[in-house]
Amino acid sequence: MVDQRASHAVYPGTFDPFTAGHRDVVDRVRWLFGRVTVLVAVNGDKQPAVDQQRRAVAVREQIPMEWANVTVVGWAGLTAAFCHEHRAGVIVRGVRNQNDLGHEYQLAAMNEALGVTTLLVPARPALAGVSSTMTRAVREHP
Repeated sequence: MVDQRASHAVYPGTFDPFTAGHRDVVDRVRWLFGRVTVLVAVNGDKQPAVDQQRRAVAVREQIPMEWANVTVVGWAGLTAAFCHEHRAGVIVRGVRNQNDLGHEYQLAAMNEALGVTTLLVPARPALAGVSSTMTRAVREHP
């Protein structure tokens, strides 16, 4: 019997803002899973420029209608709890560099202990330098 959770992946982030790198990760994983949920999350360590609802709307606007298996949802709890509640078996995380890898490995180990596997997706070289922080800085100081 096929585990239906393996056909649903969750891509969490604060997405402040949603960058070309984020969009690329979604585009790549939407071919691997029957469903992909972009989870616009709340992170107590970050102070987003706009609230969660406005960030979710902004992400939805950047997801092409043709990407029918991709949805966008806001969530304030643990990503693993969302995965269990919505039968998602995989958390997707983008990795741009060594610093990201160390941080993402720790999150992946925690989520694995909570029963959800993490798929780390390396950034394409042309997008490895793109970050939400950099994108905000460019917008604020053109």
